[in-house]
Amino acid sequence: QVQLVESGGGLVQAGGSLRLSCVASGRTFSSYAMGWFRQGPGKEREFVAAITWSGGSTYYTDSVKGRFTISRDNAKNTVYLQMNSLKPEDTAVYYCSQGRPLVLGRSWKGGDAWGQGTQVTVSS
Repeated sequence: QVQLVESGGGLVQAGGSLRLSCVASGRTFSSYAMGWFRQGPGKEREFVAAITWSGGSTYYTDSVKGRFTISRDNAKNTVYLQMNSLKPEDTAVYYCSQGRPLVLGRSWKGGDAWGQGTQVTVSS
């Protein structure tokens, strides 16, 4: 049974930082791409960042480039999202997803496994 568990969300002031973590279990972590998605109030879920199985390539939506960094530790079955210079518009529930897309990029809609989400709230 595949399970993804996110943590690290919270309330932070604009300009602050948070680090999200997502621990995966149930299948070989290093065989799968990982991604972060978010859903803000009244909005559809959107792609934030993704990383290939090896960590060799990363992808970001334009609004977070230069502020967010996705990384993974295959020994710990964990993917991270370091979020710096947070803005109120980053407020959302953040989800991690795992999958094997034919092509990984900013248009990825997510894989076949999803976490339950962690709330990030950025106050102005």
